[in-house]
Formats: sequence, structure tokens, C-alpha cells
Amino acid sequence: MDATTAQLVDFALRSEYEQLDEATIHECKRRLIDTFAAAFGAYDEPLSHMARAIAKRHTGEPSASVWGSDLRTTPETAAFANGVTLRFLDISDTYLGKGGGHPSDVIAAVLAVGESIRADGASVINAITLAYDVYCSLNDAVDIASRGWDQTLYAVLGSVVGAGKLLRLSREQMGHAVSLALTPNMALRQTRHGDLSSWKGCAGANAARNAVFAATLAREGFTGPAEVFEGKEGLWNVLGPFEWPLPAAPGATRMVTQTHLKGLPICYHGQSAAWCALDLRTRLRLQDIREIHVEAYRGAVAMMGGDPSRWAPATRETADHSMPYVIAIALLDGEITPRSFAAERLTDPAVVDLMRKVKVSESAALSAQFPESAPGRVSIRMFSGELLTQEIRYPRGHVRNPMDDAAVEAKFRELFRGHGDENQCEKILQSLWNFEHAVDIGADVIKLLATHASRDGY
Repeated sequence: MDATTAQLVDFALRSEYEQLDEATIHECKRRLIDTFAAAFGAYDEPLSHMARAIAKRHTGEPSASVWGSDLRTTPETAAFANGVTLRFLDISDTYLGKGGGHPSDVIAAVLAVGESIRADGASVINAITLAYDVYCSLNDAVDIASRGWDQTLYAVLGSVVGAGKLLRLSREQMGHAVSLALTPNMALRQTRHGDLSSWKGCAGANAARNAVFAATLAREGFTGPAEVFEGKEGLWNVLGPFEWPLPAAPGATRMVTQTHLKGLPICYHGQSAAWCALDLRTRLRLQDIREIHVEAYRGAVAMMGGDPSRWAPATRETADHSMPYVIAIALLDGEITPRSFAAERLTDPAVVDLMRKVKVSESAALSAQFPESAPGRVSIRMFSGELLTQEIRYPRGHVRNPMDDAAVEAKFRELFRGHGDENQCEKILQSLWNFEHAVDIGADVIKLLATHASRDGY
């Protein structure tokens, strides 16, 4: 294996649960609660039904659960189905590195493998922490988005290392697993541009699925190209050479503590501006609004205001990545929830009319603050000439403006509503807060999620 692969493999092999401090373990459990909240919130969405229908076709041993149901499927298919539900609402966690992305995508892969081998909670927490370290540190190392590649590169590598750790792959096997995950799975950034399709919420899930498959192949003796990073046609040939600052274990700050939770089900780049609009709404009358000016950093403008589709979103996926749409919804409704993206709202005349008043532009000062913060500024000019302005640097859930444990629990309870009674909800939360003590994560935790057991159609 080349030097970069060896660095990654050796980091994985020496990472152990006993090295994790209490803060890291606690933050990992908060990410689990947050991830399952997102998954329950999307359980009844059509795309989630479609993913479960695919999972139902695949059976065998070992197997893993499709969250929320009593359906069991192959680990790689479970990783995909669960990955779809956890990402659909766009309310899972975020990391703001050079490329950005959603590190909790790796949880679908790690839990599928962990359940399939009846892993204990401590081992799974270690594997998730390791997967986050890989995902986020590579994000800090290289900007793949500017070169046309999707964030799922971070996800497939984080996921395969976490899965391989649980499968106890040897050093040689882990090297092949990394190669087998990376070589065939370079994904196009087109996923997140233009009029967004359902694949926007499936790309991370696909990376999780591919990572589980790659780890399984390596365990069975399949081999991958030896110089996947530094070889003549390896990743460095595509992206250029880069230094990869993996965390120095043990004792270093682990990356799971550095990801940002979301309070609103929209693209992270619009969180600050949306919170600004929600605050300004209490200080004005809608009929008095003449124009709305949203200022943001360069990446936010490119993602949420840099394409004509953002002023006429035709899909839910485009709407939650549309700055004009989320600002209009915030001002009209005083909240942004999963219901805000129902098909009828996309063409609601009141929403369309207010979106026409929205201008989005880059502020050089705000761009200079990113990615240390994710700032946004909203200025609303009234017909009277009065100007109302609000600026937020750290949106709710950012590591510098964190959601406390009570807020994370409240998010879970809200998105769990309708899937079980209060007693079930509290049992699930208790099992997640005690995750590291689980002897078998499937029997002790995942089984409790099957609130729709035996329901027709999954």
C-alpha cells in the first residue's frame, strides 16, 4: 500500500475505545440521537418507502435492521435504506471544512455492520468516532468540491474504515478495503447543482452502502489497487498531492465533537439567514415589506442563491436549498418544519410573491468568517423606508452556539411523534444515552426502534 493508505490504516488500527474521553463519548451519543431523530422524521416520506421496498428484496445472513420496521436485509442494503431516511429531511449534522458535508452519513454504515456482527456499544462508538475522524480530517485536508467531486468521497472513506474496524480487518485487509471503497466510487458534484433530484438525499447513503460492500470484499480476500492515493492514476493524480492531518490518538480532540447540529430542516448554508428571518418576523407586518436582501458567504450564495432554480423550486430537495424559499417560509409561517416543503407550498402564490422580493448576494466580510462561522445577514426594507437588519454568526446547533442535551432530546421527541407512544420514545432515548453499555446493539438498542413492526408496506 502507498504511504497515505498506510497512514490511514495504521491510524484506524491503533484507535481504541479506551482512548476516548467522556466528552467524545457523550458527543457521539448526541449524534446518534440526532441521527435517529432525522430518520424517524423522514420515515413516511415516499423516498423512504422506496428505499425500504428495495431493502425488502434483499435477504440473507448476516443481516441488519431497517430502522423503524421489523424488516431485516443485507448490511449494505440496510446502510443504504437507513442512510436515505437519515438524510432526507436535511436536518442531520454538518461539518464545515474545505468541502463540507454530513458526517452522520457514516452512522448508517457503521450501525449496519455493527448490528450484523452483534457488536457491543463501546466498539460501535469507537468505530463511529473513527469514521468521523476520517471524514472530517480529509474534509480539512482537501477541497474536492471545487474540482467537481462530491462530498461522498469523505463518506465512503470514513464509512469503510469504521466498518473495517468493527470487522477486525487485518492491516493488509484494511488497506484493500480502503482501495476497494475509493477506486470505484468517485461521485460527481452535479448531485448538488441545478434543479435537485432525489439523489441529493441518497448520495451519502450510497457511499455507506458501497463502504460496507468494500469492507466485506476485503474480509473475503478481494484485493484493490495498491497505490490508490499516490499511484500514477490515483487520487493525487485527480486532486493533487495533499497533507492529511489525521487526529493524533490518543488524547487529541476527536472530530465528532466538532460537527454542527441543525435546528432547521434546510441546507446548513441557509441556517443563519433563516434564523435571522424568524427573528425579524416578530418586528414587522408582511404587507409592509418592500424588499428583502440576504447577504451570506460565497459558498452559501453559490449553493442557495446561485442558480435560477432557487427562485422556482420544483422539488423538495431544491426548496430546502433555496435561500429565497426558506426566507419566504420563515417570514410567512414563523417556523420551518418538514411540512414547509409539501408540494402545494412550492407553488403557493403567497410564497412565490414573497420570494420575488428576495435578493441574495455575497458579503466579502461574511466570506472572510467562513468556515470558522457560518454567518448570514438579512435586511428588510419596508415601504415606509424603515430598514430592519439582523445578523447571526453562529446558528443554533453550531459548536459555538450548541444545542444542549435537552434541545437534542426535544428534537428527537418532535420528529418521533406519530411513530410510537411517549413510553416508547423515552425507552429509545434511554437506550441511546446508555449506548456504550449495550452488550449487543441490535438486541439492546436497534430493536427498540421497530415501532412500525409488521406494518404493511414498510
